Amino acid sequence: MPIHLGERPPAPPPATVSTSTIAPSRTTPTEPSAFSRLVSSLGKEVQRGEEVVRDAVAATHAGRDLGATELLALQAGVYRYSEVVDLAAKLVDRASSDVKTVIQGQ
Repeated sequence: MPIHLGERPPAPPPATVSTSTIAPSRTTPTEPSAFSRLVSSLGKEVQRGEEVVRDAVAATHAGRDLGATELLALQAGVYRYSEVVDLAAKLVDRASSDVKTVIQGQ
């Protein structure tokens, strides 16, 4: 079938994919998923933030005065800690919303 200038060739038939030939993705136990790495990283940041606050409280209870540099570091640490907790809360909210959407679709 000749194709003339300005004409489009006929579209090929849509490809069909058999689901029986698609192998499920498998991750080895040594390779954590991206989500797992993210949650692990958030957990480490929360622990680090708690440690910063705990150390500052322990220092003040021991009667030690914190200098300006230590107070600025504490402020930055608490800010970072609060941001991580906020991000974790958003992540949990989004995940629970997505699970609810999936369940409603069944």
